Amino acid sequence: MRVAALYDVHGNLPALRAVLADVAREGVDTVVVGGDVATGPLPAETITQLMALGDRARFVRGNADREIVEAYDQRRFDINEEQDPETRAAAYAAGAISELQRDFLASFAPHVGLDVDGLGMTLFCHGSPRSDTEMITTATPDERLRRMLDGVREPVIVCGHTHRQFDRSVNGWRVINAGSVGLPYEGVPGAYWALLGPTVELRRIEYDLDQGMSELRAGGFPDLDEMLQESLLEPMDADEVADLFEDQAGAEN
Repeated sequence: MRVAALYDVHGNLPALRAVLADVAREGVDTVVVGGDVATGPLPAETITQLMALGDRARFVRGNADREIVEAYDQRRFDINEEQDPETRAAAYAAGAISELQRDFLASFAPHVGLDVDGLGMTLFCHGSPRSDTEMITTATPDERLRRMLDGVREPVIVCGHTHRQFDRSVNGWRVINAGSVGLPYEGVPGAYWALLGPTVELRRIEYDLDQGMSELRAGGFPDLDEMLQESLLEPMDADEVADLFEDQAGAEN
């Protein structure tokens, strides 16, 4: 089985379309969408595109997907300047989607396991195998990473959440971050994904960012420039982002 791993779309429909066109050229057997699909500029349109993948796709729940469902169920649709960006984004998305799309997000699994050509049994998660908010970065110390993977039987783990691709090993586990389709922290704009089987290819696709921004702006998302500034508009150094995430993770533990 060959698998396309698409993570962290964040409502960036132009980026998703570019990646799906690349995936179609590869003729993969399965698409795994690794969470955080709709929190961003075009939530309903992005979900519609993903639902069209049908039975050949598997979906992993991300923290942002969970937050949208919670906001929808609690009817938290109002947006104001006193809210933090994550709360505003969840409320915006919850107010934009249909009940059918809410149910689609709620159906996502916490993990997906697949037997991938050349890699063997592979566990797909969002943050880490034990939490959809736990961060694994290029700067994560081996000891902390070993604790996150304790009890995981699969030799290969594919994650996302920190929006930067990597491929690293610790204590017999291979940990791959597929990167982010819609909101990458790579230092270079683009749409990032991973092709798995029989090898691991960490892919980057260019798309017309100016045209894409025009489409995203038309959606009316209130925090678009702030969301994309350090990712696509003026990309921040990838190592600096990893260090910031690692500092945050250390403060939480």
